[in-house]
Amino acid sequence: MTGIYAENSEGIFKKAVLEAASYASQISNGQVTAVCVGTPNAGEAEKLAQYGVTKLICIDGISAFDAQVYGNEVAKVMSSNGISQVVVANTYEAKSIAPRIAVLMNASMATNVIALPDTSTGFKVKRAAFSGKGFAYVTLDRANKLIAITPNSTELKEQPVSIATETISGSGSGKTTITSTSKAAGKIPLTEAEVVVSAGRGMKGPENWGMVEELADLLGAATACSKPVSDMGWRPHGEHVGQTGITIKPNLYIAIGISGAIQHLAGVSSSKVIVAINKDPEAPFFKAADYGIVGDAFEVIPQLIQAAKAAKN
Repeated sequence: MTGIYAENSEGIFKKAVLEAASYASQISNGQVTAVCVGTPNAGEAEKLAQYGVTKLICIDGISAFDAQVYGNEVAKVMSSNGISQVVVANTYEAKSIAPRIAVLMNASMATNVIALPDTSTGFKVKRAAFSGKGFAYVTLDRANKLIAITPNSTELKEQPVSIATETISGSGSGKTTITSTSKAAGKIPLTEAEVVVSAGRGMKGPENWGMVEELADLLGAATACSKPVSDMGWRPHGEHVGQTGITIKPNLYIAIGISGAIQHLAGVSSSKVIVAINKDPEAPFFKAADYGIVGDAFEVIPQLIQAAKAAKN
């Protein structure tokens, strides 16, 4: 039987969870069980059912996130329900509990998985390696398996079914105390964004970022930046994408005034479409981009904003 860890983000199952459900339903025998911590909002279970999940088990009584507690509780529920294949989204929360689940279930584990398994000779999965510059093919040879899939790497395939919901009480207590939590309100998380507008030192200063944010808002995109920009304090470190920052795989990545050093490309090269905007025609980014615009960002961005507004109207 196949199961997924359904990350509960303030009562909502986000797209990455639905991708895990779709992946699980395509490798299962028709029975997929989702396990989440906490109680999801009304109607959220039905979202999972659209992608083949037949049962949702909610673990109640655990408040703040603790990787040890979550991992222990989820592994216990998976094992007691006869689940041998576990699929999780490759998010920060899931990545922090997946190794513990794998150990407790004595499971083979693969992360950064980007395709459905090849079962013609065993159970072989394709995963991104070397910061997205290569691929590795890994065979999971144990009876129990844990697969962490990269967001935006697999197709969402609807397989509507009926879903049953069950709530159980958790019994774990952690050793970590959370004193406060700070979240960016009203922003699309970079790891979940399908469109990302990113900018670098070509913007000349933080006071010019308004046009980048306006373009991102019009496109329904998240904003990002290069490492030098975050190091200089122009933008928050949480927006830094690259080898030493966040690795993303959006459907569209727009890079404005970023040279395209290899450290930056390591975090964005898996994007499906890359658009580079730079006034230097020899900028390395143009070699990696699908589309390139040679021009001054302060002339190009306003034109893109006007085109986006016209398209929306």
